Amino acid sequence: MHKRVLLPTDYSKNALNAIRYAQGLYADIDCDFYILNAYQASGYTLESMMVPEPGEHFYEATKNTSEEEMKKLMELIKIHPENPKHRFYSSCTFNSLIEAVRTMIAKKDIDIIVMGTKGVTASKSRIFGTNTVSIMEKIKVCPVIAVPQGYFYRKPKEIVFPTDYKTAFKKRELKHLKEVSKLHDARIHVVHIDKNKDGKLNSTEKTNKYLLQDILDGSDYECHLLPAINISKGINVFIESKNCDMIAFMNRKHLFFGSILSNPLVKEIGYDPKIPILELNDN
Repeated sequence: MHKRVLLPTDYSKNALNAIRYAQGLYADIDCDFYILNAYQASGYTLESMMVPEPGEHFYEATKNTSEEEMKKLMELIKIHPENPKHRFYSSCTFNSLIEAVRTMIAKKDIDIIVMGTKGVTASKSRIFGTNTVSIMEKIKVCPVIAVPQGYFYRKPKEIVFPTDYKTAFKKRELKHLKEVSKLHDARIHVVHIDKNKDGKLNSTEKTNKYLLQDILDGSDYECHLLPAINISKGINVFIESKNCDMIAFMNRKHLFFGSILSNPLVKEIGYDPKIPILELNDN
């Protein structure tokens, strides 16, 4: 197995911690890690259209700062015990983060993005950082792992996967969930909140449940039906009771959690992420 992992960084501690998490998660895998810093020069506004160009003071100053910080970061990574399976590449680019990520995904055939939930501008009023939400919402070609601020790597052994069984699953959508489970012998807990209060699934929900079980066949998994309680309370209590190390969810617009950007996961379930989140896409 060979993976290409994109690691966006703003040189914050949270971003470095996410890099460490990726190193641990894929310790036994042959990996190319692409560390990306997208920078934009201060001193201009989009409204004025005064975008600095190479050679101009604002551009060169910001470029130099980005490259110097990248050198420091690469040195920090070298201090970490070297893994012969891992190779690191760095890229500093004058661009918006979203466009820079899209470009890297296309050029390097990226499999997955790993990043922190907060950066240098972390606000206590924001559970997720703006950059994390933007990437989860706008990048649909590969999944994202978001690592909470202050979370240090430990092998995921219990993964919670909430679902409402409303739509059919596809094998490719769940590839990375199964992969993490297999890599670390982790159990997948499929959790369904019983909104009907009768413990019964309708015919469509049953069909989709059977399809999910078929896809997960060969993985270590359990299906759970929780009482018709608040989604937030149900999932958080379940995470605590099982001591879960990761939560995975399908980013399907207008379904269950809704669109991340307009109706964030953290808003929908009141989830203050204390464990890494694996966001899967239905593209």
